[in-house]
Amino acid sequence: MFKKRDRNEIRVIRHARVRKKISGTPEMPRLSVYRSNKHIQAQIIDDVKGTTLVSASTLDPQVKAQLEEVDKTGAAKLVGKLIGERAVQAGIKCVVFDRGGYLYTGRVAAVAEGAREAGLEF
Repeated sequence: MFKKRDRNEIRVIRHARVRKKISGTPEMPRLSVYRSNKHIQAQIIDDVKGTTLVSASTLDPQVKAQLEEVDKTGAAKLVGKLIGERAVQAGIKCVVFDRGGYLYTGRVAAVAEGAREAGLEF
């Protein structure tokens, strides 16, 4: 009998396929998104050095204070705005968007929209 793969295993395979094609450089780092059932996290990563330059999450105190007023999609947009503001402060203007194997809809798209509103280009 054949074993059906779970959704996260399929997502990891899809993410690996995308990561073969995109990579963050010092001039244009990678904006990576991770989504769980309760939270969403975003990082801007320089893959050449292997370091995280900027990060934001729904667990950050700045976002956590505003979570009771918004739903999960609204929280994702707040995370996008926060990471965009932190990136602009760090001197980052252009990034490559890595959706993490997730479909570009809902919360993942809200992070991208919030980051664009804050001044990031991708």
